[in-house]
Amino acid sequence: MEQKNIRLSSAEISGLWTTFIQDSMTVCLIKYFLHHLKDEEIKPILNKSFHIYSGQMKEIKRIFSEERIPIPDEFSDKDIDLSAPPLFYDPFSLTFVYSMSRMNMINFSFITSNIAREDVRSFFSKCLSDALDQYNESTQLMLEKGIYDRPPLVVYPTENHYVEKTSYLTKLIGEKRPLNVIEITELFFNIERNYFAIVLCIGFLQVVKDKEISEFIKEGKKISEKQITFINDLLKEENLMGNISIPMEVTGSTVSPFSDKLILFLFHALNGIDITLIGHAQSLSMRTDLVAFYTKTIGEIFIYAAKGFNLLVDRGWMQEPPHTLDRIKLQKHT
Repeated sequence: MEQKNIRLSSAEISGLWTTFIQDSMTVCLIKYFLHHLKDEEIKPILNKSFHIYSGQMKEIKRIFSEERIPIPDEFSDKDIDLSAPPLFYDPFSLTFVYSMSRMNMINFSFITSNIAREDVRSFFSKCLSDALDQYNESTQLMLEKGIYDRPPLVVYPTENHYVEKTSYLTKLIGEKRPLNVIEITELFFNIERNYFAIVLCIGFLQVVKDKEISEFIKEGKKISEKQITFINDLLKEENLMGNISIPMEVTGSTVSPFSDKLILFLFHALNGIDITLIGHAQSLSMRTDLVAFYTKTIGEIFIYAAKGFNLLVDRGWMQEPPHTLDRIKLQKHT
């Protein structure tokens, strides 16, 4: 259907603009993983992911070109060093596709729900479908390889119950209700995200030479470790086996395969989705100790994300999103 007379809305420009930059970062990372990958079972999934993200970038370029909107600066081969030794072992490349697909399902569902123009809506519907396919394929292979940790199992309920006391929300001394399955789910996947972040931190701390960026990564690692400790302790109190093993997926390389700009932007993107997901977990929690934990954690990540933003701005690496005109300023020139 012809769309020539329908201008892109701010929501449509926003979705396309952010997706393009994040896709260009992901393409670089996958290209690097593929260059070193030896596992023939993982390669098809990474190759498919590479073509999906590259295809999305190509389509966004086409739409922006037709609308005469500047195409954002992208990450490229200058941001990766394929001659650098592998920084992560093969299984982490599969974990990366899995983690990015989960985040993209969330991002694309938000974006798609804000889109009206038919061609852009169709594009993001396809993006969402592709993210789901990548999630299914990566999860299945992780299960087959025995590297997927499932959320805790609980005893099946035998009947339905209704909340009888307002203390269901509180954690009183000597009186504590068990975690419900909604709360357990959010806690588990919070741990999973933070283990993924810690692996990235360990790897990047070995190769980043910029002292400010190194200190920033160290702080992020501490924030993730603190969340994992709190949640693990809570799960163990509930006899839910809180300790989830984390394989050491980082090699001994000290040569950076990625530009500092790409590394910082990756943290910027992860901070954004983390704030969204912790806010989601907070909204579903029905125990005040969990709400307090999530509130405190969101505040810490906001402060941490601001530091990362400042590092990007100070180095001239933060692109400014398209914005509306300053009408007051324009009126002064008339």
